[in-house]
Amino acid sequence: MIGTLSEEFEVNVPAHEAWALYGKLEFTYICVPDLFDKVDVLKGDGGPGTILQPFTKPGTGTLFYTYEDEISRVDDENMVKEVRAHKGGYLSLGFNSYGVRFEVIKKSENSCTTKVTVHYDVKEGFISNTSYVSIEPFTALVKYSNNYLINNHKK
Repeated sequence: MIGTLSEEFEVNVPAHEAWALYGKLEFTYICVPDLFDKVDVLKGDGGPGTILQPFTKPGTGTLFYTYEDEISRVDDENMVKEVRAHKGGYLSLGFNSYGVRFEVIKKSENSCTTKVTVHYDVKEGFISNTSYVSIEPFTALVKYSNNYLINNHKK
């Protein structure tokens, strides 16, 4: 079974400023104090093939304390970043794949939309585990990031 969840958020900063945050590895570290205990980089420099091991804080709406993710795509031209489950997490619940896509869409010179999409593919015998899929941890991440962008906007 294949599924997706998606949500969009408008932020009043130029798209290039938002992408400067979302497109880099620093995106993860900006959110560490409030959303994660820590994030270890197991391999890579933030580009495709980078393996991250986040350790989430209790009460942040995530199902797993730790797992491994791989940055599978960073497209600076189209302002798209994709991250997929690499080890543990949803893969341990019978999912063939689980990932998230962050996209920054220019609306005007001083505003953009951040779109976050969760996509998954679960094995037939584990379809009931789709009830664990939530976009909430990622919407919290985007909201936190958007607040950071607004508070640190270069005027």
